[in-house]
Amino acid sequence: METGKGIVLLATEVNPQTQLFVNYIYQELQRNLSIVSPNSSREATRIVGEGGEACNVVLLDIDHLDETDLQAWQSQYHNQPQWVLTAFNLRDEEHAAQLLSFMQLKGVFYRSDSLELICKGIQSLLHGDLWMSRALMTRLIEFYRRQQFNCYRPVCGITQRELEIIGLLGSGASNTKIAEILFVSEHTVKSHLYNIFRKINVSNRIQAVNWARQNLGPPPPLSLQRYERTSPRH
Repeated sequence: METGKGIVLLATEVNPQTQLFVNYIYQELQRNLSIVSPNSSREATRIVGEGGEACNVVLLDIDHLDETDLQAWQSQYHNQPQWVLTAFNLRDEEHAAQLLSFMQLKGVFYRSDSLELICKGIQSLLHGDLWMSRALMTRLIEFYRRQQFNCYRPVCGITQRELEIIGLLGSGASNTKIAEILFVSEHTVKSHLYNIFRKINVSNRIQAVNWARQNLGPPPPLSLQRYERTSPRH
């Protein structure tokens, strides 16, 4: 991969403070920073273009993205190594750990970070490095160790198919999309969801996803990738 030659995108709402930040990044790094709408993940590809192997850093402004937006960015770019997704404006390490439980991020920036530190982090990310504290990386490693352990034991009698559906729920897929991916009817998906909710004692999709994060770890995006290879892309 060509390192250090990519562009920087900021997914946020445009305001005077944002423009000052963009101007600062340009002056310090001599690199353009383009602003894209939080809910337009596909727009990034249009700005950069389809080709190229350079590392492109995307700063996802947590103050202006909801969970649906975050899942859309991850679904769009998680299997493209030239796209480096990072979280911007996080409150603290605990906030970062929560986000990393369902997002595959290469870097995190806190609200308390100085502009100089942010520039240093962006530069490192553009060269293919990770940007997060050692303490946060330790927490992440321990989290994935627990997840790996949980993968090898039955949980509440949930079947493999039900685990797949929970993973797809966590990726933001609708019932219709889940049915399409798994090649089953929407009625079958609803039946599986009813059984899942009953087994883990929840009453809606959000509660089911939160339960899965606490007990199973983050939804596996590679599974979604595997299914998408055999189903039409919209």
